Amino acid sequence: MEWLQATLRAYPEIAVLMSLALGYWVGGKTFKGFSLGAVTGTLLAGILIGQMGITIQGPLKSLFFLLFLFAVGYGIGPQFVRGLAKDGLPQAGFAVIFCLLCLGFPILAVKIAHYDLGSAAGLFAGSQTISAAMGLSTDAINRTGLPADQIKSMLSAMPVAYAVTYIFGTIGSAFLLSQILPKAMGIDLKAACLDYEQKNKTDDSAATSEGTAWHEYELRSYKLDRCADNLTIGQLEGKFPSHQVFVEGLRQDGQIKEISSQTPLKAGDVVAIGGDHQAVVDVSDEKTCFTEVEDKELVNQPVSGVDVYVSHKDINGKTLAQLATGAGAHGVFVRRIKRGLTGVEIPILATTQLHRGDVITLSGLSKDVNRAAGEIGIIDQRGKVADVAFMSLAIVIGALIGAIVVRVHGVPLTLSTAGGALIAGLVFGWIRSVHPTFGFVPEPTVWFLNSVGLNVFIAVVGLTAGPNFIAGLKQLGLSLFLWGVAATSLPLIFGALIGRYLFKFHPAILFGCCAGARTTTAALGMINEKAQSTVPSLGYTITYAVGNTLLTLWGLVLILILA
Repeated sequence: MEWLQATLRAYPEIAVLMSLALGYWVGGKTFKGFSLGAVTGTLLAGILIGQMGITIQGPLKSLFFLLFLFAVGYGIGPQFVRGLAKDGLPQAGFAVIFCLLCLGFPILAVKIAHYDLGSAAGLFAGSQTISAAMGLSTDAINRTGLPADQIKSMLSAMPVAYAVTYIFGTIGSAFLLSQILPKAMGIDLKAACLDYEQKNKTDDSAATSEGTAWHEYELRSYKLDRCADNLTIGQLEGKFPSHQVFVEGLRQDGQIKEISSQTPLKAGDVVAIGGDHQAVVDVSDEKTCFTEVEDKELVNQPVSGVDVYVSHKDINGKTLAQLATGAGAHGVFVRRIKRGLTGVEIPILATTQLHRGDVITLSGLSKDVNRAAGEIGIIDQRGKVADVAFMSLAIVIGALIGAIVVRVHGVPLTLSTAGGALIAGLVFGWIRSVHPTFGFVPEPTVWFLNSVGLNVFIAVVGLTAGPNFIAGLKQLGLSLFLWGVAATSLPLIFGALIGRYLFKFHPAILFGCCAGARTTTAALGMINEKAQSTVPSLGYTITYAVGNTLLTLWGLVLILILA
């Protein structure tokens, strides 16, 4: 034990990695559906190992925190900018008000309880489950000009307050938004989602609302009877309003012909009809008009399913119903839409809008899919190599801007290098969504920077605070926990009421908006599970982008207000 303690003191980088190993392992364990998560696990591991009196020198903590904040901004940039545009303005405005509540109630609690700046920052970060705010709070406390021993005491109190308030911040938020508040407000989430889906269907919604599961695309050949006389291909496709089917090939008078929607048909023609399994089965059942035959040459056409990165400005904001009427949609099925840093799956409805930065999964014949992909954006075949030059330059620019200090009446005001890195991520992430030919950072890299970047910072915080953690917990424990409960619950309660009665959000998306503004993905999962639908996710992405940005910056604002 003495040898281990001496080694960790001499090589503190080993202590950081040990904290990560224990933190991710403990954080990944679940008990009755609940887990601490990697952040809390790493913090507790760092505090435990920090009892050995380990000192961390150098810019390790700051460097990884800058990488983390850039990744956050990069991932949510398109949704953040979208939220400030016309169509997303109500949800963005709601997120701003919600975030002000998330700042105001913790400040009120701190004022009443007379906590110092470190405990205030930890209570805010823990009760609102926004770990990133501690980094900006740390920078702000270091700039207060207070005596060094006082600053050290405050920074030691921060992880104590965070750890005590975080558990209810996570569990309490999820239960309030998925169980308690819907019941208290008389909302049946499942019925609300069914109502939302019904209201957002159109006569041609079958073409765009087949669900989000992957289906095998089938192509079969049929001989036409007299019922096809004088019909065009477009009219024949319209004979199946309950499913989306396409004529993908035509053999007429023994020859394979080029086709369009206006191509006339006649009895004896052989057509290749494509669609998902159920659609093709329905065609087979129409035996008075269609007789299935074998025509290998006609149906031997390559089929593909691809992910497409949405980037074209003409597509941005268009609904699936609008896009389905275009010639480019012929033969193409929408199978999945993923949006934002967290890869939230968006329900496929006729009124679902596509945004720049979305990744949409298409299936159909290769020729049709490639044509549609070219009209939407680019096929997502970006490889695994990150544009490190782009990423590093963006962080440098943001950090340099954030390092500027402006004094107003003697008070130093600054974004800090951390705030600058976050804003750089937002700007450059949005630029990437508009011009996807450069600046690519693969999803696994974004995850690494988000998760490991933050947790290296958290590990250093835990290691540094370790010796003083037990004393702080004994001093503030129960009262701090109760103030954390209040700071977590009150913004959610008032936010849900404001969203329902002031913004008049549909009940199906109301709690998704609240979960997004509070950046609590765990709550969204429980809401979707309770609703048995992904419709609440429609309220999550824009509010998440705005909330993640503001709640992180509030770590700086909180200290400026209280100091």
